[in-house]
Amino acid sequence: MPTSGLADGHTSSAAISATGLRKSYGDKTVLDGIDLHIPAGSVFALLGPNGAGKTTTVQILSTLISADGGQAQVAGHDVATSPEGVRAAIGVTGQFSAVDGLITGEENMLLMADLHHLPRSEGRRAAAELLERFDLVEAAKKPASTYSGGMKRRLDIAMTLVGNPRIIFLDEPSTGLDPRSRHNMWRIIRELLSDGITIFLTTQYLEEADQLADRIAVLNNGQIAAEGTAEELKRLIPGGHVRLRFSDPSVYQSAALALREATRDDEALSLQIPSDGGQRELRSILDWLDSADIEADELTVHTPDLDDVFFALTGGADKAEEAVR
Repeated sequence: MPTSGLADGHTSSAAISATGLRKSYGDKTVLDGIDLHIPAGSVFALLGPNGAGKTTTVQILSTLISADGGQAQVAGHDVATSPEGVRAAIGVTGQFSAVDGLITGEENMLLMADLHHLPRSEGRRAAAELLERFDLVEAAKKPASTYSGGMKRRLDIAMTLVGNPRIIFLDEPSTGLDPRSRHNMWRIIRELLSDGITIFLTTQYLEEADQLADRIAVLNNGQIAAEGTAEELKRLIPGGHVRLRFSDPSVYQSAALALREATRDDEALSLQIPSDGGQRELRSILDWLDSADIEADELTVHTPDLDDVFFALTGGADKAEEAVR
């Protein structure tokens, strides 16, 4: 599992790194000194409510806008002094598709090949391969305006891959998609990762980050409120517990007397023991049950999910201020 590595200073080994990144619009501070370190070949998810600065971060790292302060490197190139090097190494897919609906899917692909100055034969070959990979061959000759939301998003990513980028920024890629299309998008992202591509993902779908990301950062009020793996973030929030359920009332009473720190539910014959769900604590509980010759009929572990983490760290998305993103 990748590690954040900010403290070790090895930013040169990162696909994306940033130190003290700042951006304001008038008197509104959007980014207030954020640090990032994203290893090559990993998926990094940036979570945050509307207005938290997710899209602004992507725009700075992809050289679309400049930062007011701090430094950032993408694919070994400084975003301020070597924007051409950054652009040559990245692809960007936003929540608003870059697909031209007036032309066909194939023509969109060939247009992108021309923008990358590919020879005509190479551009046609790349377009054909990507249309097949993204299951768009049957629709290739149809106007993109006739595509479903999921098809347009697949075409958008296929167009991004024409330039063979090493790093892809996916800015809320599954916004507006139905559940089936969203899961198809997840499959595509996993395939990109298997190709060794680094993926910077912004999303408001917590399940999406949980499913895909090696590391997750929660952005709130222009700052990184927390960063880690999904499991590390979940352990930040109290409320985890182990629940023991019994079918024999006498066994339940014996366990309840012995485990006085547990919360009792006499009607359900269950005990709730505070726990972070870690392996050591679970082993301790199992060892205690064995030593006391007590057999629970059911043991379940409950840990906070990313929803709990998100709302605890951001104070609830409904409280997010309207801001420039």
